Amino acid sequence: MRTTRPPSAPGRPRRVRPARARLVAAAVVGALAATLVPGGVASAAGPDAARTTPAARAATPDTATPTAIGEALSGLGLTDVVGPLPVTADSYPFGAADHQLVPQDLAKAGYVEEEYLVSGLANVYTWPQEGPAQVVTPDAPYTTRVLVRRPAKQQHFSGAVVVEMLNPSNWFDLNIGWALTHEEIIDNGDTWVGITAKPISVDALRTFDPERYGDLSFANPLSLDDPRNCTTVAADSARETENGLVWDIYTQVGQWLRSDDATNPLTYGTGTSAVELAYGLGYSQTGGYLVNYINAVRPLVVAETGEQPYDAYLVAVAGGAFAGAYPMNQCEPAPPATDPRRQIQDVGVPVMRVMSQSDYLLGIGSRRADSDEPGDRYRHYELAGTGHATPEELYYSAASADILAAGRDVPPMACNEGERSRLPNEIFFNAALHNLDLWVREGVAPPSVEPILVQDGAPVLDAYGNVQGGWRSPYLDVPTSTWYGRATGASFCFIAGWEAPFDDATLAELYPSHGAYVRQVGRSVRELQEQRLLTPYDARQLRVEAARADIP
Repeated sequence: MRTTRPPSAPGRPRRVRPARARLVAAAVVGALAATLVPGGVASAAGPDAARTTPAARAATPDTATPTAIGEALSGLGLTDVVGPLPVTADSYPFGAADHQLVPQDLAKAGYVEEEYLVSGLANVYTWPQEGPAQVVTPDAPYTTRVLVRRPAKQQHFSGAVVVEMLNPSNWFDLNIGWALTHEEIIDNGDTWVGITAKPISVDALRTFDPERYGDLSFANPLSLDDPRNCTTVAADSARETENGLVWDIYTQVGQWLRSDDATNPLTYGTGTSAVELAYGLGYSQTGGYLVNYINAVRPLVVAETGEQPYDAYLVAVAGGAFAGAYPMNQCEPAPPATDPRRQIQDVGVPVMRVMSQSDYLLGIGSRRADSDEPGDRYRHYELAGTGHATPEELYYSAASADILAAGRDVPPMACNEGERSRLPNEIFFNAALHNLDLWVREGVAPPSVEPILVQDGAPVLDAYGNVQGGWRSPYLDVPTSTWYGRATGASFCFIAGWEAPFDDATLAELYPSHGAYVRQVGRSVRELQEQRLLTPYDARQLRVEAARADIP
């Protein structure tokens, strides 16, 4: 399938999934070329070219004032919630929907976006062995930011909230979970919440808008002359801050969203939270964070409260030796690659782990049997043909001008072999989230899928160089290209996918006519949809693409 799959705008929010039209911005694809220039350096052209300087942005109108939080939240460790923060032409959320590389008009989908500053007290933990983590420094003050995208009207809210620790691997917040699941989130009427999860991202935010984000803090509770404050930290860390505050932040934000506190936007002003279910999501680095959280911190929350902090987890492209766990605090190492702490078992709520073709071999240690046991509901998926570093994660995160304003480099959209893979990871993640929700709400177990076929440590390839096994799509089962999971070049090209299109002779041999190609795609789509491995709206889109493709 050689046609370009354009980035889509939001659809209509519904609690019941109707036949939905996908809103596509016609000028999106062409605009991307004007936004990025070779080598990933941003152009000044585009809607953000006239953006004011940080100094000018500092002179913003009155900011939101803290709203007194209730006693229940104070008991959970929260101290302040500020927001929603005002939005002006010169001061808006970093990564705001209408300031993404591919802007989205959430209002057309019946959604609103709000940003909050959430403050509290977090413990710093150590995790020396299997079992729950242990507190080493209690009650460290923090302030993080929380981005909320929710249905404007409560009657359109499904009751499910997807809570994502925003990926900091490029040293700024990427909205990757939103990028890959927003179609399903909006189709189902869910809420998405993104949390700044690391001090290095806080630095970028404070550079981007010092007035808006000046109060953010992951300050290290240990002074620089305290011998417990290690003298050597990772390149994306600093002794003045502490990465290990994220665990309690993640718990406390989830508890805030479930609370009836007046500061919670999901009460819709009624005094009662409309949240019925909360799903944890992390991608790559923050997928690894979820492993730490699930195995080390979640048991502490359950022991203290008697309740699970989240009703299910989607652990994305993090497993085994590839981002399978992270240091519990910045002064101790991550669990070793083969350590059992990197495995997920007996969580008590459903867990899906999803690996891409870029990372499944390094992460092969995360493989385990699927399970429908009540205390160990688990699925492991490997997405055939997909890349780890996707174009979607850049489309649906901050625009290039804003990344530069944050003092960060713009990640390259292309690698030495060509553009990042156009094989759409979202068709898998939409279906995964759909099935996860059914699993939790109705007890309908998701399909199991055999992993990518590996022999003697290497993938088993078909006649066209594509992997066998794994979660399939028409891109591999009705192929027009060979799909690779790893490229070469700058930044994260080593985990960016790419394709090598077939020549005309191969296409003519495979598909005697355009109709033959379209029929084969149709059969593949129908089979995947029947297996619940493809949503109805993605199935429709793939059929449209096939009909429009210049094949053969």
